Amino acid sequence: MKNPLLEDFKNEYGIPPFELIKAEHYIPAFKYAIDEHSKEIEKIISDKENPSFENTINALENSGNLLSQVSRVFYNLLSAHSDDELNEIASEISPILSRHNDSISLNQELFKRIEKVYNSDESLNDEQSRLVKVLFDNFKLRGSLLSDKDREVLKSLNERLSKLSLKFNQNTLKETNNFKLLITDHSELEGLPDDLIEIGKKQAESENIDNGWLFKASRENLYPFLTFSSNRSLREKIYKGYVSRGKNKNSENNESHIKNMYALRKEKAKLLGFECHADLALQNSMAESTSNVANLLDQVWEPAKKRAKEETSEMQDLIQKEGNNFKLEPWDWWFYSEKVRKEKYDFSEENMRPFLSLENIRQAAFKTAERLFDIKFIKLSNYPKYHDEVEAFKVLDKKENIVGIFLTDYYVRSSKQGGAWMTSYRDQCKNNGDQYPIIINVCNFPKPTKDKPSLLNFEHAITLFHEFGHALHGLLSNVTYPSLSGTSVPRDFVEFPSQMMENWIRNPEVLDEFALHYETGDKIPSELMNKYLQCQKFNQGFATTEYLAASYLDLAWHTSDKEITEIDNFEKDLFNSIEKPQEIDSRYGSTYFNHIFSGGYSSSYYSYMWSEVLDSSAFEVFEKNGIYDKESGQKLKEFVYASGNSKDLMEQFIKFNGKEPDPKRLLEKRGLA
Repeated sequence: MKNPLLEDFKNEYGIPPFELIKAEHYIPAFKYAIDEHSKEIEKIISDKENPSFENTINALENSGNLLSQVSRVFYNLLSAHSDDELNEIASEISPILSRHNDSISLNQELFKRIEKVYNSDESLNDEQSRLVKVLFDNFKLRGSLLSDKDREVLKSLNERLSKLSLKFNQNTLKETNNFKLLITDHSELEGLPDDLIEIGKKQAESENIDNGWLFKASRENLYPFLTFSSNRSLREKIYKGYVSRGKNKNSENNESHIKNMYALRKEKAKLLGFECHADLALQNSMAESTSNVANLLDQVWEPAKKRAKEETSEMQDLIQKEGNNFKLEPWDWWFYSEKVRKEKYDFSEENMRPFLSLENIRQAAFKTAERLFDIKFIKLSNYPKYHDEVEAFKVLDKKENIVGIFLTDYYVRSSKQGGAWMTSYRDQCKNNGDQYPIIINVCNFPKPTKDKPSLLNFEHAITLFHEFGHALHGLLSNVTYPSLSGTSVPRDFVEFPSQMMENWIRNPEVLDEFALHYETGDKIPSELMNKYLQCQKFNQGFATTEYLAASYLDLAWHTSDKEITEIDNFEKDLFNSIEKPQEIDSRYGSTYFNHIFSGGYSSSYYSYMWSEVLDSSAFEVFEKNGIYDKESGQKLKEFVYASGNSKDLMEQFIKFNGKEPDPKRLLEKRGLA
């Protein structure tokens, strides 16, 4: 069978030929590519020459390209445009890939060759030396020093963890789609914005419901519903639908998967010589140790709680003032915080939405990058796509050379997992000829309606810039070896380039230029802009507390040595121990915490906070020199976005910033100092 996944992607830009790829191509392609990769590894091992950088390290870098090509296409679609057939393929291929990866990372002959290069006095440049160290450390952490017997145990653990992680993710998506809040009485829509009502109508129609409005337990439905619905019982219903995902008594229940992963991760960490999974996961991170992570969280936790209590008091007072006699609950927070903001600042995010069309905000992101980094984005009209909503841009430098290809898939749909992310179909590298990257941003923004473009709330606008920051990290990469390219950096650094970009969309200078009314083209009125600026630090007690609670939860799962029988009790004990306010839930509950149970962020959810320490310190440079200062932009490009993991990351940060990051800047930025 001719298989498009196994051929060179010969269209003009190397984008996968989605229109040719069918579900039946994946399994044969995976099996063939795995076999080819195994042969490439065997060739490295059987080389009779003394191990050298070229015949071992670079040969390893050049191996597995076909498997990478197949995997990137499949797993990107599994997240962005999934169906039952792809999920079945994932279940079949996941253990096969796990075994194949272990056959390489636990291969003693291969590790001995890497070790010989690591200990040799071969003359290498700085990037080559770093690559050797990164590979050597990674192989050690994956079990290369274990005995034959223990390596077999580790293979079994990895395979079981891989299956559980995949199942967790599949269950979360199914649970999100399973929940349905159906409203048939128009009066129960009171308070909801017109575009959310239209989304509810479209969602109902897509499930053949003619007379009603349907809302799901996705963040894209949840947050605007909680913010604007006047019906408290419906707010409670959709909120509980969201937070109960993965713990309903059905086939999508994630509780047993979590307990099994908890036990297996502990066993794996002990096997590799660590006290707990967190100690293993934090090796080669910027934080370095569990105690350093806990230290950072503790520094911010008390100021955040103090502010959150003040916010709670303001909302409770408002509830009483309105003649109500109930206690503020988590599903009330968005509704009453919005009321308090309107009362204190005469500002609602809904006032900003007409100025935050998706097209305008993306244009703001592009222009920011163009001014800082001397690049430009040219829209493509003819390219392969897996869904009609995918758009593509050619990214050029000032000499008109292609820097990379940038794809966007922005709109919410049921075949897409929740949240937003950046990933790549191809990474930048130069070790086997220059290869430019192909990067995609996938988000869940509201679709245009019949009479309005996609209008974002401010959180959406920040998300677009955040994911665009990740994309720039991949697009601007300028290193030789793929293992050090782009976002291939420690988890607690990877969020820094993305969070750095958020600073621009929050800046009034950017908003004044690009936030234009979708109908009139008018700028945000100065009065509205001033109101926006006055409430920049509003609700930060809540935002910081719910995030930190999730970070503590992540750390607890990966440092605890208890036998855990009831997940609810485990969470309650933790949150009681840190005195979490009852009115604020953790941003994620265990049973739908995809970041840590299926997204690669186990023991690393803290990294957003760690990275915010970096970005709040780094943006001082632009506050001082001007937000589009060319010299600062070029330094940011050179020392942060272009260098990948080819150099020591803290040294790179200091080269750009001139000093080490200061945690106080984070507290000031959030108004918690």
